[in-house]
Amino acid sequence: MKVKARYSIIVPMFNEEEVIQHTYGRLKKVMDGCGESYELVFVNDGSRDRTAEIMREVSSRDEHVKLIDFSRNFGHQVAITAGMDYAEGEAVVVIDADLQDPPEVILQMIEKWKEGYEVVYAKRLKRHGETFFKKATAKIFYRLLSSMTSVEIPTDTGDFRLIDRKVCDVLRGLKEKNRYVRGLVSWVGFRQTMVEYVREERFAGETKYPLKKMIRFALDGITSFSHKPLKIASYIGFFLSFSSFLYLFFVLFQRVFTSWTVPGWASIVGVNLLFNGIVLMLLGVIGEYIGRIYDESKDRPLYIVRETKGYTEEDTDVLNVGGRKENDYVR
Repeated sequence: MKVKARYSIIVPMFNEEEVIQHTYGRLKKVMDGCGESYELVFVNDGSRDRTAEIMREVSSRDEHVKLIDFSRNFGHQVAITAGMDYAEGEAVVVIDADLQDPPEVILQMIEKWKEGYEVVYAKRLKRHGETFFKKATAKIFYRLLSSMTSVEIPTDTGDFRLIDRKVCDVLRGLKEKNRYVRGLVSWVGFRQTMVEYVREERFAGETKYPLKKMIRFALDGITSFSHKPLKIASYIGFFLSFSSFLYLFFVLFQRVFTSWTVPGWASIVGVNLLFNGIVLMLLGVIGEYIGRIYDESKDRPLYIVRETKGYTEEDTDVLNVGGRKENDYVR
C-alpha cells in the first residue's frame, strides 16, 4: 500500500547538471533524518543539459524522487506552481537547486509548522558569493515593492519557504499568468512566521537570474501587486501638462509685451524631445499593464508537461486544479 507523503519538497531546475546530484543527496539526508514520509518533486524547466536525464535515473532507484519534465522553459515561478499542483504533502517546501538555501533549514521550518504556523518563510541575514550590485539592487527592489503595495511582502526573502496544505490548495486556484509566488503567498494571508539563515555561495554552475531576468522578475512583482505606477504616470502627466500650460502663458507674454523672442529652433526641439520622451515612458508603464491583461485574456495553460517519473497512473490521470479538471500534460 502506498504511503502518502507528509512533506513535499519542490525543487525547480534549469541547467543544473553540475549541482543536482549534490542537491538530491543533501535533501535526502535531511528528510531521512526527520523520520516521516516525504517526496522530492524535481521540476525540470526545459533544461538544455543532462539535468532531466540525471533525475530520471535517480527517480528510477529512489521511490521518494519524482520528476516533472516540461516541454520547454516556462520560467522559475511557473515551475514552482507546477510543483504545487503535483505535491501531495501536508506541508510543501520550495527550495532552489543551487544549494544557496541550506536544506538543513527545512527542519527549522517544520518545527514552526508543527507549532501551528501555516506559512514559514526563510529570511536572509547575509548573502555570500553575490556581487555588490546584486545585493544592492535586491535590497532596493524589496524596499520599493514594500512601499508600493498594500500587501505586506517580507523583505530579504525569496521563494524558500514552507506552506501548509490548505495554503497550497488556495494558491493552486489562482490562475494569473505572470506569477510572483512569494507575493501570492503573502496575499493569501494565514498565520505566517519566519526563520533566519545565512545564504551560501552557489555550489556550482551559473546564476539563472541575469540582469534581464531580474528586471522582468521585478516588473512582475510590482505590476502584480500594485497600481501605483499607473497613478504615478497620471501625476507626472498632470504636472507636466500644468507646467506646459504655464510655459505657454510665459511665451505669449514674451511675444506680446516684450520686443524680443528667442530665435532659432534649439529650444523648441529640446522641449519637444523632453516631453515626447516622458510621454513615451508613461506609455511604456501603461503598456506593461495592458500586456499583462492581454496575457490573461488568452487563457493559455501555464505549462505543458512532456513526461513525469515516479508517479502512478492514478496520481496523474486527472488532477483537480483550482476547481477545473484537466489532463496531466496541460495546466
